[in-house]
Amino acid sequence: MGTYRWLLLTYKVPAEPASKRVALWRRLKGMGAVYLQNGVCLLPKTDDHVRRLKMLENDITEMGGDAVILEAVALDRGQEEKVVARFKADRDDAYREFIDKCDDFETEIAKETTVQHFTYNELEENDVELKKLQGWLEKIKKLDFYGGGLAVEAAERLKSCESLLDAYAQRVFDAHDENR
Repeated sequence: MGTYRWLLLTYKVPAEPASKRVALWRRLKGMGAVYLQNGVCLLPKTDDHVRRLKMLENDITEMGGDAVILEAVALDRGQEEKVVARFKADRDDAYREFIDKCDDFETEIAKETTVQHFTYNELEENDVELKKLQGWLEKIKKLDFYGGGLAVEAAERLKSCESLLDAYAQRVFDAHDENR
């Protein structure tokens, strides 16, 4: 076996203050960790993940907790596929949420177009929202270690949002040229 190598982090931290426990969970999820159960998570083995987990181990110790970092491989192909499926499912959840936000963005542009609200302020607000979507998708892609099934759809939806904003911007520019 041994196609994939993972880092297994097991940790136990005091229940209080809960804010520290939640911050630790957020940091691990922000790295793309998959939780196998409470206090047990996996990440693909990379130099960056080794470094970051060692720093987290130090933080856990400072919280009064305990942590162990191990290198792990799956026992067989079936176990490996289960783990990879967990990573893909987590990313697909993130892509789904992203796609929902693309829906919201498209709805907003459609609403402004329907009421012919072609202002620079509205264009600027929508431009800010598009930049948020672009940054969000980049973050998801960085954590998509094994190619989530919704990656292509998410990228296509972002392109659609970009095209919609370009068309809306042209309408804003045209509207303001007419008013001069």
